[in-house]
Amino acid sequence: MESSSVELQNTVKEALNALYHHPEDSVRLEADQWLQRFQRTIDAWQVSDNLLHDASSNLETVIFCSQTLRSKVQRDFEELPSEAFCPLRDSLYTLLKKLHNGPSKVRTQISIAVAALAVHVPAEDWGGGGVLSWLRDEMNSHPEWIRSFLELLTVLPQEAFNYRIAARPERRRQFEKELSSLSEVALNLLTACLGHNELMEQVLEAFASWLRLCQGIPASTLASHPLVFAALSGLNSEQLLEASVNVVSELIHYTVSERSGGLSMQMPLVQVLVPRVMGLREQLKDSLKDEEDVKAMARLFADMGDSYVELIATGSDESMLIVQALLEVASHPEYDIASMTFNFWHSLQANLTGREFYSSYGTEAAIEAERSRRLQIFRPAFELLVSLVSFRVQYPTDYQDLSKEDLKDFKQTRYAVEDVLMDAASVLGGDPILRILFMKLVQAVGSCRSDESCEWRPAEAALYCIWAISKSVSFTEAEIMPQVMALLSKLPHQPQLLQTACLIIGAYSRWINAAPAELSILPSIIETLTRGMSTSEDSAAAAAVAFRHVCDACRKKLCGSLDGLFHIYHQGVSGEGGGYKLSPEDSLHLVEALSMVITELPPDHAKKALEMLCLPAVAPLQEIINQGSGMLQQVVARQFTVHIDRLATIFRHVNHPEAVADAIQRLWPILKAIFDHRAWDMRTMESLCRACKYAVRTSGKFMGVTIGAMLEEIQGLYQQHHQPCFLYLSSEVVKIFGSDPACTTYLGSLIEALFGHTTHLLMTIQDFTARPDIADDCFLLASRCIRYCPHIFVSSSIFPSLVDCSMIGITIQHRDACNSILTFLSDVLDLTNSSVGERYRPIIDGVIVPRGASLTRILIASLTGALPSSRLEEVTYVLLALTRTYGIKVLEWAKGSVSLIPSTAVTEVERSSFLNALMEAASGSGISSLTAPIRELSEVCRRNRSVHEIVQGALRPLDLNFTVVSS
Repeated sequence: MESSSVELQNTVKEALNALYHHPEDSVRLEADQWLQRFQRTIDAWQVSDNLLHDASSNLETVIFCSQTLRSKVQRDFEELPSEAFCPLRDSLYTLLKKLHNGPSKVRTQISIAVAALAVHVPAEDWGGGGVLSWLRDEMNSHPEWIRSFLELLTVLPQEAFNYRIAARPERRRQFEKELSSLSEVALNLLTACLGHNELMEQVLEAFASWLRLCQGIPASTLASHPLVFAALSGLNSEQLLEASVNVVSELIHYTVSERSGGLSMQMPLVQVLVPRVMGLREQLKDSLKDEEDVKAMARLFADMGDSYVELIATGSDESMLIVQALLEVASHPEYDIASMTFNFWHSLQANLTGREFYSSYGTEAAIEAERSRRLQIFRPAFELLVSLVSFRVQYPTDYQDLSKEDLKDFKQTRYAVEDVLMDAASVLGGDPILRILFMKLVQAVGSCRSDESCEWRPAEAALYCIWAISKSVSFTEAEIMPQVMALLSKLPHQPQLLQTACLIIGAYSRWINAAPAELSILPSIIETLTRGMSTSEDSAAAAAVAFRHVCDACRKKLCGSLDGLFHIYHQGVSGEGGGYKLSPEDSLHLVEALSMVITELPPDHAKKALEMLCLPAVAPLQEIINQGSGMLQQVVARQFTVHIDRLATIFRHVNHPEAVADAIQRLWPILKAIFDHRAWDMRTMESLCRACKYAVRTSGKFMGVTIGAMLEEIQGLYQQHHQPCFLYLSSEVVKIFGSDPACTTYLGSLIEALFGHTTHLLMTIQDFTARPDIADDCFLLASRCIRYCPHIFVSSSIFPSLVDCSMIGITIQHRDACNSILTFLSDVLDLTNSSVGERYRPIIDGVIVPRGASLTRILIASLTGALPSSRLEEVTYVLLALTRTYGIKVLEWAKGSVSLIPSTAVTEVERSSFLNALMEAASGSGISSLTAPIRELSEVCRRNRSVHEIVQGALRPLDLNFTVVSS
C-alpha cells in the first residue's frame, strides 16, 4: 500500500537523521541508499516542496529537499503534467522570497531550480518577455527580496550552458537566444542595484555571469558602463577584489571573443582595462598582501597575457610592460601563482616562431626580418624566464618525508617547468639555454663535494633542466656538453643526483655518438651508468634506460666492445657478481640494448651473439622443463614470464630475420613444452604468445616449418583453454602469411577452428560481458583477416556466424571490445566499397542484407543510449558505411526502427531531422553531415533516465531475432 505524503515526509526526516547522526555505518549506508531511491520517485516533488515550506524543518532537511527539488526540475520535469508549471513556479518563487535571508546554500539551489524551469518552459508561458521580464517586474515590485532576485539573476545565464538539464537541444538553443537578446535588460537591472553597497559583491558576480552570454555590446558602451567602472574600482577593495577580478577576467575574455566582434572592435574597452590591471603591479609585489588576493591579481595578468598574446608578440613598448609584469608574476615564490603565466609563455613562443603569424608580411625576406626582430626583442625576457623557473625543480629539503600526493605534485611541477624550458628553447635555441644552465651547474657543483653532507639539490636541479632541453641542443655543440659529460663522472654517489646524471646520458645519447673520437667519452659514460645500476633502485632504472639509448645511438661504435657489454648484461640479467639493483622489468632495457648492438653485426657473428644473448633466459626454462611435467605445472607464472619476456625483447629488437628464425626453431621444443603444460595459465600464455608474435614479426617467411607447428599447437589448445592471447598471436600470423598461397589451407583451417569455437563461447551479451578479452581479440583477428586474407575469410562457412556474433556483442560496455566489434563491421562494409572487394560483394550482400534491419536497429539503439555517448563517433561510422553500401534500403530500415520510439521521447521533427541526414549520407555526403543530427538524437534520447528507458524499451537491441542464413 502506498505511503501517504505525511508518512513519507516523516520517513525522509528519519532517514536524514540516521544519515547524519546514527553511529553505525551500515545504518547510514542504508539511509543514504533509501534517500537516493526516494529522489527518483514522483513523490519526491510534493514531499520536498512540503518540507521546504514547513517552518519546523531543520537545516539538514531543507538542504536535502532543495537539492532534490533542483535535481527533479533539471532532470525529471517531464514527469509533471503541463498544468503543473504555474503551481511549481509559484511555489519556488514563494520559497525564494522566504529564503532571502536564509541559508545561502538553499537559496542557490532554489534559484537554480527556477532557472532550470525557465530552460524547460517557452518564454510565452512566463508571460510577456519570458523569465527575465518576469524577474524585472518582481524586482521592481518587491525590492525587499532583492538578495534572492540577485541570486536568480546570477544563475540564469549559467544554466543556459548546463547540460544536466534534460531539455531538448532545440529548446536549449532557444533559451540561450532569449537570454542573449535580453542581456541589456539584465545589465540595466544590475546597474539599478549598484546603490546597495552591501550587495555589491553579488551584483558583480551576476555581471560576470552575464558577460559569458552577452553578444555584440559596443566597446564604447562597455568602456563607460557603470558596472565596468564598479568592477575596476573594486580591484582596490579587499572585500570586492575576488568578485571584481572575476568581472575583469570575463571582460578580457569578451574583448577577444567572436561574439564581441573581436579585438579590433573592442580596443576602446581594452584601453580601459589594461592600464587598470597594470596598476596592480605594486600590490602584486607587496609581501604583506594576502596570498589569495595576490593569486586573484596574478590571474588577471595571466588572463591579459593569454588573451592579448598576438598584440604582445609584436614587441611594442606597451606590450613589453605587460611582459615585464608577467615576469614579476613568474618570479613569485609561490609556485601556484608563478605557474599561472606558463600558458602565456607557451602561446608567446608559438606566436614568435610560427610562420602563420607572419603571413601579412608577404615576401620571405620581410617575414624573416620581422621574425628576427621580434626574437631579438624577446630574447632577454626568455633568458630571465629560464633563471626564474629553473630553481623550481629543486628537491624540497624534506623530500624523503613527502606524501604520495605531494611527491606527485612535485613531479607535475617538474613536468610543467620542463615545458617552459622547451618553450624558451624554441625562442633562444637550445645551445644558449645550455650555457645559462651550465653556469648554474658549475656554481652548484662548487658547493657539492664528494663528502656525504654535500648540498646536492641545486646541482641535481641544474642537471634536470639540462636534461629537459636535450632535444633542442645541437649534436655539434662542442663548448658546454663535453664539460657536462666530464662533470658527470665526478659527481658524488648521491642517488637522486646519479639518477638525473643517468637521465642526461640517455637524453644526449645521439650527441655522444656524434662527439669527436678524440673525446673518447664512452668508457666513462658506461662507468657512470654501471655506478647508477649499483646505487639505488631509481638510479638503476634510469641507468638501464640510458644504457639502452646509448647502445641504440652508438651501436656501430659499440660492436667492438661486445665482451664488456655482455659482462654488464649478465650481471644485470642474472645477478651474477651482485651489486646491481635492477628489477626484472628494468633489466629488459639491457636485453634491448644488446639486441640493438647485435643487429649491427654481420649475419654469422649475429647468430653466435644471439645464442649468447638468449642463454640467460633459456637456461632457467630448460632447468624447469628437465624436472618433469609435475614441476612445469607447479611453479608460479613469474618463474616463466621473467625469462620469456626477455626472449620476446630479443626477438623484437634483433633485426636479423634468419638468425631469429633459426633461434625459434632451436627453442621450439622448450616453448612447446610450456604451451603443452601451462596452457591453463593466462599470464604464462600471454608472455609466451607475445614472444612468438615478435618472432613471427621479425622472422617473417623465414619461420618455415616452425610456423606450422605453432599454428597447430594454438589451434588445439584454444579449444580447450580459450586463452585470448592465442587469437592475437594468430592475428600476427595472418598479417605475415595471409597473402601467401602456400598457407591458404593452414590458415583456412585455423580461421574455421578459432572463430567456430569463439562463436559458441559468445552466444549472449552476458557471455561478451564475462569475456571481453576474447571478444576484443576475436574481432581484432577478424579485421586482420579482412585486410590480409579476405579470399579465405569471407568465403568461409564461419563468416555469417561471426556477423551474427558481432551483432549480439555491439552493445558490450567494455570500450576496447566494443570498438573491435564496430571496427570489424565497418571493415566488412568498407570492403564491399573497395575495388579489391568487388568480388566479395555477392557473399557479403547475402550475409548483411537479411540482417540489415536488425543491424540498423541495434546501431540506432547504440546511438540513443545502449552505448555510452563517448562511442558515438565509432557507431556513426558503421551506420555511415552501411548507408553508403545499401543506400535507400538503410533509410527504410532506419524508418522502421525510429518509428518504434514513442513521440513522448522523440518528436516527429527530431525523427525527420535524423532520417534526412541519413538520406543525405545515402546520396554520398560525408560523416560530417551525420554527426550533428546523430548527436542531437542521442542527446534527446538520453536527456533523463525515464526517456532513456522508454527508448531502449522500444528498440530492445538485445531481444532481436537474428535471421539465420541457410547454408
